[in-house]
Amino acid sequence: MLLEKTVTETRNKNSMHIDQLDGKGIAKLINEEDHKVAEAVATQTDKIGEAIENIAKRFDQGGRIIYIGAGTSGRLGALDAIELTPTYSVPPERAFGILAGGQRAMFEAVEGAEDSTELAINDLKNIKLSERDTVIAIAASGRTPYAISSINYANQIGALSISVTCNDDNEMKDIAQIAISPVVGPEVITGSTRIKSGTAQKMVLNMISTGVMIKMGYVYENLMINVQPTNEKLINRAEKILTQILKIEREYASTLLKEAKNNVAAAIIMSKKSVSYESAIKILGDNNGQVRNII
Repeated sequence: MLLEKTVTETRNKNSMHIDQLDGKGIAKLINEEDHKVAEAVATQTDKIGEAIENIAKRFDQGGRIIYIGAGTSGRLGALDAIELTPTYSVPPERAFGILAGGQRAMFEAVEGAEDSTELAINDLKNIKLSERDTVIAIAASGRTPYAISSINYANQIGALSISVTCNDDNEMKDIAQIAISPVVGPEVITGSTRIKSGTAQKMVLNMISTGVMIKMGYVYENLMINVQPTNEKLINRAEKILTQILKIEREYASTLLKEAKNNVAAAIIMSKKSVSYESAIKILGDNNGQVRNII
């Protein structure tokens, strides 16, 4: 499909006068268009749920979550991956982003990188892609050669391939094992897919990664019990989580967290089962880290 025929590249009739508006009018118009994003994502919840279930199975078996894309799409993937370490203590080698053009592309445009099919294959070969891994290819248009090539290679290796695009009819959707396509319609600024399309992609990635973390047992009720307390804010959050789950005072929560070596899940087991840190770690390991099942 020619780029100019894709929905993400068509002109938005509602915003043809945007260059005549004041700041308040611009903000109002963009916000009105943004309301359409959640509606578009809502049409994809079945596919997103399918992705969560399938990724979780592979992740539980030691597989990795690999986000891959070019430009804004690639950066959104990298951002989602990076956040999994402080939020859920996922090692960075288990979930990470690959950008067309390498790390430099996170901060500046790398011309021509997104058009290279060979580059995507080489990037996935360099990280030794395996059949246990998941490749989440992201591209608003669904026609980016780099992203298409990553899906083809993932399929060839036997990895799980997922596409996140914003056009209903696109090549990535046709070849991915699970295709997620929230069609948000024309952008406020023609072709500027960092706006509605980017928002939709971020929402989808949030849902996928959060869902997988829940399936892995890193959430109890709606609390992030695998948080990595690496700064004052996160230590305070970890202590608060313990007070909420264990119904204890903050001072005791602080002492318990230190005894558990800042491992919130272990602290919960230590308190609930009246065991040592070492025993709590063993219990967690024997039960695949599923705190709810243990207590």
